[in-house]
Amino acid sequence: MESLNNELKQALLEVGFSNKEADVYLAILMLGRGSASKIARKSHILRTTVYDILGSLFNKGLVTLSGKGSKQEYVAESPDKLKDYIKEQLTKKQNELKEAENVLVPQLKSIHNVKNRPKVMFYEGMDGLKQVYEDTLTSHETILAYANVEEMHSAFPGYFPEYYKKRAACGIHIRAIGPRTKANIERVSFDNDEKRKSLLVPVDKYTFKPEINIYDNKIMIASWKEKLGIIIESEEIADAMKKIYELAWAEAKRLDKSAN
Repeated sequence: MESLNNELKQALLEVGFSNKEADVYLAILMLGRGSASKIARKSHILRTTVYDILGSLFNKGLVTLSGKGSKQEYVAESPDKLKDYIKEQLTKKQNELKEAENVLVPQLKSIHNVKNRPKVMFYEGMDGLKQVYEDTLTSHETILAYANVEEMHSAFPGYFPEYYKKRAACGIHIRAIGPRTKANIERVSFDNDEKRKSLLVPVDKYTFKPEINIYDNKIMIASWKEKLGIIIESEEIADAMKKIYELAWAEAKRLDKSAN
């Protein structure tokens, strides 16, 4: 008998009953009817708790009340009534699963790391800007850059001389287009040591503040004004940016009289 009760209880748990609901429901089925105290003794659950559970079973349509006052008893409905409850639970579960399909799946798809899907990563503050520069040291090819040394050095004093040394030590070359400012002209004198080839363009027409680096399948943008670093990782976008850079390099070479 105990083994059967355990099996029945497990089945009730699987259709949505709580542990105590299952115990009380089995107790009242075996009794047929009884007071809350009698059902509490049969189910081995406190009487105060049994009242709440019987209320829950009443709402499920599985028990009814008979009598009044001190003679009031709870009566077990036919187990056929359980069919209606199970159908209701199945409908509820189907609706929940449908909602998950309509809401959860699109959300999961939005973060799914599909191969070759472009990635955009944001890095805030000075630590974030340092992170995006450190990432350029992973480049397997010559970095293509638009750079304004004046902005870089004033925003991040002391960092770049060490960065240039680290990049050169890694054997990573760079081509840079920048405005013809005093700071950029001074930096050009270090091009050989820092494995860089620079072209300078007229400052009155081509001044810019953010630095842009293109390397491998990435585009790094460092905005000193916004204190924001961005890395776009996309083979297709990087390829397009490299081609656009070559057009800019050709025009910068024409404008940079010292390169001719």
